[in-house]
Parts: sequence; structure tokens; C-alpha cells
Amino acid sequence: MPVCLIGTDVANTASVSAAFERLGCEVCLSTDPSTVRSADAVVLPGVGHFAAGMEQLLDLGLVDPLRDRIARNLPTLGICLGMQLLADGSDEAPGVPGLGVLKVRATRFDDGVVVPQLGWNGVAGSGRYVDGGAAYYANSFRLAQPPTGWQASFSDHGGRFLAAVERGRVLACQFHPELSGAWGSALLERWLLDRPVVARHAASRVGPRVIPCLDVADGRVVKGVRFQGLRDAGDPVALARAYAEQGADELVMLDVSATPAGRATAADTVRAIRAVLDIPLTVGGGVRTVDDAARLLQAGADKVAVNSAAVARPALLTELADRFGSQCVVLALDAARCADAWEVVVQSGKKRTGLDAVDWAAEATSLGAGEVLLTSWDRDGTGDGYDTALLDNVSARVCVPVIASGGARNPADLAAAVRAGASAVLAASIFHDGEWTVSRLKAALDTQGLETRT
Repeated sequence: MPVCLIGTDVANTASVSAAFERLGCEVCLSTDPSTVRSADAVVLPGVGHFAAGMEQLLDLGLVDPLRDRIARNLPTLGICLGMQLLADGSDEAPGVPGLGVLKVRATRFDDGVVVPQLGWNGVAGSGRYVDGGAAYYANSFRLAQPPTGWQASFSDHGGRFLAAVERGRVLACQFHPELSGAWGSALLERWLLDRPVVARHAASRVGPRVIPCLDVADGRVVKGVRFQGLRDAGDPVALARAYAEQGADELVMLDVSATPAGRATAADTVRAIRAVLDIPLTVGGGVRTVDDAARLLQAGADKVAVNSAAVARPALLTELADRFGSQCVVLALDAARCADAWEVVVQSGKKRTGLDAVDWAAEATSLGAGEVLLTSWDRDGTGDGYDTALLDNVSARVCVPVIASGGARNPADLAAAVRAGASAVLAASIFHDGEWTVSRLKAALDTQGLETRT
């Protein structure tokens, strides 16, 4: 079945398009009202701010076509912000009406939980298409109560909220099925072909994310120690495919040559990785402007990481969050031990900034960064274990997810990082050198009491 993907400035269209293309679908990117009204299947994806999303739909003349096709029970799928736009409104944008298809309102997650919710969460599926499993989320707001007349599936993040709602051929998911691995791909296929769930499964267990990292220079994966002495580690597309098949929860690609060389990240590599990848992809290196980030997101990234440019101009973080949403903005923070504290370093560790790393993490998240990729420069590539003191100090100062990076050698190192406050653990050498596969590492973490996504 051909799929019409609504393309706006608040949508991760590359990831969604790649997911349907892997299912053999012809994907049409369109904002034409007549096409949206009559297409065989329409997908409304979205990331970012509720007000910006509604403004786009109004400006493009898509409000009535969307309401009309839903009223006629034509195959329609809303994803993440695309689900929330179907509601009456959102506390993210008081006074801005939504499409009003779902007679409920989006509210922010309660205090006491990490926001945004970035990562995998169990889904208690009870609809025609949504089965029990684990899905990938990136949201700060949610719908808490099921609308009348809709089948509801649920997740829990500081309290129960709607994972998805279904009515006839209309499906809306708070999670990202296009980034939810084989489970999400199977859901998309069931919705496309109108095939109901055959055997109901329970919600899958989830835990800390395990994230392989691809440091890329000139189209090849490289690895060194403290960002120096780089050696070839393989083809990025082949490694991305392999790590996803082994059970990686996300993938990070950092163009380590971009900032020192003063050039933009290679979007072609991002496109090639996205074509084979059905999990989230964060890309960094050489991101200096909103346009740089937009090019990466259009090429297939789901999040962008910024380091040197944010230190030079912190307002960049706010500009990125205002355009794409904080869940798309990752602060890549490289920290070097300095007496009893840590100093921010940039340009692959070549330049000391004088900034206190813990203070900078707090400031950056207040400006709009929705996640912190925290790398110990002293531990990077050494296999000496993560700097748990650094992790503990940063995690105590920010309320967003923190990814531990730098120094992993074995499962005990990863477990220590999680216990120090990390929501996710990133590693490179142990995977590239074949010391561990992602699946073996997850199995070892399970034995240490840290259940991971299966």
C-alpha cells in the first residue's frame, strides 16, 4: 500500500519513511490537502512543540482534511506529537486548540520523574494492532486518560499514561514505532494491512539503554584513546546493522573529524545508516547552527548532539529546542578531571575551556538540552571504567537523562555507571574489537540485577 507521509518542519520524516520503505511501501512526502484527504494511508509524525505543530497544520490547510479522513475511518496514523495534535489541546501551549479528534488534553509528566522520557518503555497492548512489548519514547507531555470510544494501550512513567489509542483504521501512538525495532515494524505492518494481533503478549521488561558509539572520520569508523591515535574500526553501515541485530537500544554517530576540520557532518553516512537502522540514531560533530541540525534530522538522525558550538554560543541550545523540541537536543559534554572537579574540554579534547563541567551541564539543560552525553576525557578508550564520581555529580544536578561514556571494559563497569545515575551506557571499543556483543553484554547485566530490553 502506498503511504502518504505529511512532511512538516516538526516531523522526523526520514526515520518514518525508512521504516515504511523497509516494509516495501512506496512513500510519498506531501503537504497537499487533497492528497492528505484521499490517500490510501496517511501518517502524521511529529516532534517538538505543540503550538508549532498546530501552526504548521493550519498554515498548510491540513486541519480539515485530517479531520475528514479520520471521520471517514480512512487509515491514519499519528506518531508522538502527531498523536497529541489529535487531542483537544495541550498544557504545552495553553489556548492553542488541537484537532479535537481525541476528547482529552495532553499534560506534562509529574514532578519526580526524568523529563523528557527518552528511551524504551513497556507497552501493555490491548488494541487491534498494538501488542504487548517495548517501544521507544521521546516525550515530555502525555495523554493520561483514554478518550471515549477508543481502544487504549498503556505505559507507565511516574504513573500510567496512554501509549496508543485505536478506533477502526485510525491509530495514534505516543511512542515511535519506526524506532522500536522489530516490534515496531510488525505494528506498522499490521496497521497497513489491517491485520489484528493474533497472540497477545505481555509488556516487555526494559532497563538502562545500551548504546554502541560509532566515531566516524572520512566515512570510516575509528577509535583511539582520549580522542587521539585513531585506528580504523570498520564500515559504519555494516556495524550499525550488526549492533541493531544484536539488540542495541540506540546508536550514536559522532563525526570526530568534523569540528577540528571545520566542516559539516557527512549527511550521506547518516542516510546510509538510517536505511538499515530501526532504532534511534543520535548524530553529532560539526553542528553549529539550526540549519546544520535540520540537515541531519532530514538525513535520518533522530537527535543531534552539540558540544563545541554550544560552549561558544549557549543560545544555540535554546534555538534548537525551540525548533525541534528538547528531546532532539543532546549536550555532548567532554569533561577532564581538574583537581577536585571536572573541566569542559572541546575540539576533541584539544582545548580547555575553564568551565566547570557540572555547572555547564546544569546550565545547558536549563537552556533546552534534553539529554546529556557525558564523556570522561580521562577514561575515553582506556578501559579503566566510567568516571562514576563525575556521573554521580552531574546526575544530581540535572533532571534529564544522562548517558555514561568513556572507559567501559566489562559489564561491571556499565552496572556501576547505572548505579551512579546514568540512564544509558555508551561504549565503542569493546564492541568494535569483538570483546563483547550487545546481546552478551545485556545478558551479563541481567545477572547483575539490571534487567535490559529484550
